[in-house]
Amino acid sequence: MPDLRANIERVQTAVADAAARAGRDPASVTLVGVSKTHPAELVAEAVGLGLEHIGENRVQEAAGKVERVRELLGRAPTWHLIGTLQRNKVRQALDLFDMLQAVDSVRLAEAIAKRAEDRRIAVLLEVYLGDDPARPGLRPAELDDIARRITTLPALDVRGLMTVAPFGSSPEQARATFRRLRELRDRLQETLPGARLAELSMGMTDDFELAVEEGATIVRVGRAIFGERG
Repeated sequence: MPDLRANIERVQTAVADAAARAGRDPASVTLVGVSKTHPAELVAEAVGLGLEHIGENRVQEAAGKVERVRELLGRAPTWHLIGTLQRNKVRQALDLFDMLQAVDSVRLAEAIAKRAEDRRIAVLLEVYLGDDPARPGLRPAELDDIARRITTLPALDVRGLMTVAPFGSSPEQARATFRRLRELRDRLQETLPGARLAELSMGMTDDFELAVEEGATIVRVGRAIFGERG
C-alpha cells in the first residue's frame, strides 16, 4: 500500500516550490488526486489526510466509488470528471461530479445544459495542442467560436480550459503546451469579456511542476499520490 501521507505531502511541497519559482501563491493551485482504478477505501484515506479534490476518468467506475467514499467518511470530497464524457452518460455524471473538466464539443455542452435542470454546472473546455487527429479536445483554431457558443448556455459555468500534454512530450514540449494553453485562455478572456476563465487545469504526475510554473490553477496527480494503478 502506498504511504499516502508522505506522497501527498511530497506533491504538495513540489507544488508549493513550483509556485514559488513562478512568484505565485501556492494556495492558487488546487491539487486533484486522480484515483482511477484505486479502491474507495484508499480514496477515503487520502481525503482524511486532507486531499479534498478527487478526479475520476470514467463515469461507470466512479458510480460506486463516490457513494462508498461518502459512506466511509460521512461526507464527500469535491469530485472532478477528468476523462471523456459520452453524451449518454451525462445524466449520471451530473449526479456524481462537481466539475466536468473535459467538455470538448458544443453537442456535449448542450446535452449537459439540457439535463442540468435548476443547477449551474461547473465545466472546463478541453483543448488539444498536439498533432494526433484522433485525440479528443478542441483545436485552437475552433476554440474562439465554440467557446462563444458554449458560454451562451446559461446552465453552464465555464470556468476555464483544460489540457493534457501530447503523449511522449519532452519537458520542453510539455512546458510549451502549458504556456500555449495559458495564452489561449488569456486571449479568450479578452474575446469573451463577460466570461470568468480563471482556471487552467494542466499537469499530471510527470509534468505538474512545469504546469504550475506556467500558470496551472488545477493539477491532476494520480501515480505520485496513489501509486501504480491497481
